[in-house]
Amino acid sequence: MPHHKSAVKRMRTTKRDKAKNVAVRSELKTLLKRMAEKPADKDVMRLTVSELDRAVKKGVIKKAVANRRKSRLALAANRVGGATASAKTKK
Repeated sequence: MPHHKSAVKRMRTTKRDKAKNVAVRSELKTLLKRMAEKPADKDVMRLTVSELDRAVKKGVIKKAVANRRKSRLALAANRVGGATASAKTKK
């Protein structure tokens, strides 16, 4: 246990902040899994990108991490979208 008043407060705030960060990370994981299931779904894509940006704004993840994940999501969506588009043109 801490001996100083400020250390006690830091423990409280750390516990509170950790709970918020875990909730944001959990939501991000859920959205990323939904994107993996349906990469062509534009609504899920927009929601996921928005949540990634909000997580950066809140300081839960770093900007480069969010940009990398958004890039990979876009690549996956384009890959699926490109495959369906090329299949339609070949028929």
